[in-house]
This record gives sequence, structure tokens and C-alpha cells, in this order.
Amino acid sequence: MLIGMYEMLWHLLLPVFLLFLWKRGQREPLYRAHWGERFGAAPSGLDRPLWVHSASMGEMRGAAPLVRALLAAGYPVFITTLTPAGRTAAHTLFAQAITEQRLRVSYVPLELGWAVRRLIRQVRPRAAIMTEIDTWPVLLATIRRQGVPLAMANAQYPKKSIVRDRKWGGFRASIFKAYELVLCKSETHAQRFRDVGCERVVIAGETRFDLPVSAQQIVAAQTLLAPWQLATACGGQRPVLCFASAIVGEDEQFIDAIQQVQKGLKAAGLPPPLVVYVPRSPQRFDAVVHLMEAAGLRVARRSSMLNASLQPTPDAPDIATVDVLMGDSLGEMYFYLALSQVVVVGASFVPMGAHNVIEPMALRKPVMVGPSIWGIEYPGVEALAAGVLQQHADADSLTKALLQLLTSPADYARAIAGAEAFYAEHGGATDKHMAALLPWLEERAA
Repeated sequence: MLIGMYEMLWHLLLPVFLLFLWKRGQREPLYRAHWGERFGAAPSGLDRPLWVHSASMGEMRGAAPLVRALLAAGYPVFITTLTPAGRTAAHTLFAQAITEQRLRVSYVPLELGWAVRRLIRQVRPRAAIMTEIDTWPVLLATIRRQGVPLAMANAQYPKKSIVRDRKWGGFRASIFKAYELVLCKSETHAQRFRDVGCERVVIAGETRFDLPVSAQQIVAAQTLLAPWQLATACGGQRPVLCFASAIVGEDEQFIDAIQQVQKGLKAAGLPPPLVVYVPRSPQRFDAVVHLMEAAGLRVARRSSMLNASLQPTPDAPDIATVDVLMGDSLGEMYFYLALSQVVVVGASFVPMGAHNVIEPMALRKPVMVGPSIWGIEYPGVEALAAGVLQQHADADSLTKALLQLLTSPADYARAIAGAEAFYAEHGGATDKHMAALLPWLEERAA
């Protein structure tokens, strides 16, 4: 009854939502494209594919190792996303499979039962696999009513979601029972799914740990270390700090931390740091540069400092005269991380739950975050317990920890060794997912 009322509300408010999409399309034109797919018009041209849904770009990238494994196992794959960024990421990640007609990409239907049924009739999926945490009531209920086996991969149920669900009477939590198989990131999340009635729960880890690292970007960074006289470990050469995915509200805190680290290293008789600063949003590049220059920091933009091959341009300034290398580019995070010795991950010094810490961990870098990490509960909790992730209450605490790590070779060596061990322990999640998924698919096909 509640799902029926919810769907009726969607029909009533549909004009408002379509207007919202149209307005979003002013900034992102793909919101105004492929409207038929929002209503289930998405013939796949595939023979009984596996339907994989990843709402956003981050979820799509995280699911990529699993999708590749399913393709390698011989399954055609039909991908749906909610956002244009997710759709674009899918096309980029699986361009070859799309060309070979083994994979198709579409927007997911809106919360309209007839639209979901229309997609299922046209695609005829052998099973549906949602990723991360998906609780669209009409989507999941319709999938089950149509007899499509339903699983969730990279599954998580954050504590913040639990609090919100209880506030709303547990309606959303009860929807998790629609999943026949839940492949969880950790034991913490697994127990939460069991507590809301999910019967078949498997701890399979996080497939982001299996994402390939861009070798080209790593080599480009390593090529610059010697001529730029940058340190690869705690020592006498110039140390490098990376502030990754910084968002509004953090810039002022990070600028203060940068200036304090500069003073601390100078007092210790060490070279000043090179700071690699990567704002989360491209729309903020100019504003952040202005903030830093106003604070007296000398800034060079990646877009003018380096060419397309990530090599210095002929008119690039001497890196010794630069305090901050502004990462004003997209898709080059591994380059920025590889340049750095220590990484501070943003969206954690404001109450936004933190951004992805797995990428710096993949490069075996010591990682620091702020007080807000509900968005990375896994692997955050495990990494904190293992000592490979440091959490700080404020910029002052962060500054002290950065100085300690950069001035103590023994502490830095221990941090690197811990990062190596942690990453080795948590890799292989794709194989664990496939070990549970393949028998389930065979069982449901029988």
C-alpha cells in the first residue's frame, strides 16, 4: 500500500521532476537527452543480459572491475545509471565492449511501475544487480514482481542511513528484503543487512580495491620527481602534500594548514613543501586559485604548467618558485597522488562524509581525513583500526600530524609498510563477488 501511494505521488509530481531535469540540463546537457529511457524505452539488443545499475559516476567506477569480470565470464551486460556523469563514465570505461555489442548503457527508469515493466520486457534481463545502496521502492518491487532475480553488490548500509530510516519508520529498511543476495563490503554492513531481514548475505569486500591504476599517469609523475627535486620518501628533498577532492568550506582550513606546515618545515631546517591541490568541482578552480593567491601562496595551474603528456610546457615557471600546483584537470587523480608523499582527502573537514580514500591507498600513500567519515565507513573503520588512516578533529591536529610524518623517517616508513599490508589484505574483492554471484546465477537459472 505504501509503495502504491509513493508511486501515485510520483505520477502527481512528474511534471515538477521533469522540469527539474530540464533545468539541470542548462549546466549538464545530457540531462535533456535520452528522455525515452527515463520511461523504460531502452531496448538493449542483447541476449538475456545481466542488468547492472550504478547510479552515479563514483558507483560506476567502483563497479567497473565487477562488470569487466562478468563480461569476461561471457555474460552480456546492460548498465543503467541515474546521472549523466554515470552514463558518461560507463561509455568511457566500456567503450570496447559497447563497440563489440556485448554491453549497452541507458538511464534507469523513473519510479513508475509501467516504465520499469517496459524496460524489463524490452531488455529481458536474466538478473538485476544493484550496486552500493539502492532502495528505489517501485524499481525494486517491480523487478521482483516480474520474476527477475535481484542482488546487490558492493553493498553498504551506513550508520547515517540507519538513523534516517528509523526516523521515517523503517519503510526504506524493509525494502532491503527485496534482495535475494547481498554482497557486502564488510562484516559491519553485513550484520546491518541481516538485522533488517536479508537472509542471504555474503562479505565480499569493495571492488574499488581492484580498480586498475593508470600506469601512464604514474610514469609521468615519476618522471618529474628528479628534475623537480621532489622527495619520494621522508628525507632531505622537497616534500609533497596532496589535498584531494577538497570542497567548499575546506579551502580556508587547508590554506591555514599549508601555511603552518611551511613554517614548521622551515623551523626544522627542511625544504618547503610543494602542495598539490585538487578541488572536487571544476567550477571552483578559479575561486580556489584566487583564495590561495590572496593568502600569499604562489600558485601554478596544471593546465598551464604541463602539456597533454603531463610534461612541463616551455614557458612553465620554475617549480622551485611554486607553493601550490593546482590540479585543474579531470581524470588525472593518480598523477597527482603519485607525485605526493601524504594525501589529505576532502569532504571530511565539513560534514559531508569524506570522498574516496581507496585511490591513495592503492598507491600505498599515508592518508589523512577530518572528523566526518560516515560516507567511507568502509574501508574507513578498518583502515583506522589498522593505523593506515589518520583522522583529525580540525586543521590544527592535521598540521601537527603532517609535520610529524614529514620530519620523522621512522614514522613515515611505518606508515608506508602499513599501507602496503592493508591494501594486500583488502584486494581481490572482485573474485569474492564472482565466487558468490556465479553459483547464484546458475541456481536461479535452473
